[in-house]
Amino acid sequence: MSDGQHDGTGQVGIDELLERVRSGYERLGPDEAKAAAAEGALLVDIRYAELRARDGLIPGALVVERNELEWRLDPQGSHRAAEAVSHALQVVVICNEGYASSLAVESLHRLGLHRATDLVGGFQAWRAAGLPVDV
Repeated sequence: MSDGQHDGTGQVGIDELLERVRSGYERLGPDEAKAAAAEGALLVDIRYAELRARDGLIPGALVVERNELEWRLDPQGSHRAAEAVSHALQVVVICNEGYASSLAVESLHRLGLHRATDLVGGFQAWRAAGLPVDV
């Protein structure tokens, strides 16, 4: 394993996987995510309940547990959220620090939600930027 991540079997480490996934779309910073929401993008908080209870919520964000994300955002799905109206919807996925959200975006892209992106640094970056949080 010359690069420390690829072992010659076609398998990659998580760092390389994240790099590959993220190369397929533009991620947003906190201010860009806030501006996108003001223009109609759907902010989706996938953090688990303990983190939301500890740190608070982004006002207006749709809370969807990560394990339900695809079912709730598929515009054709029988379990979709009311907000999941179109494959053209811009979705900004937010996890705690911006890692799990990148993998979630790849899954949403596979569902045809090609405008899906995520927040660099996640909820923690949003809060550090001084953006609104309901506690």
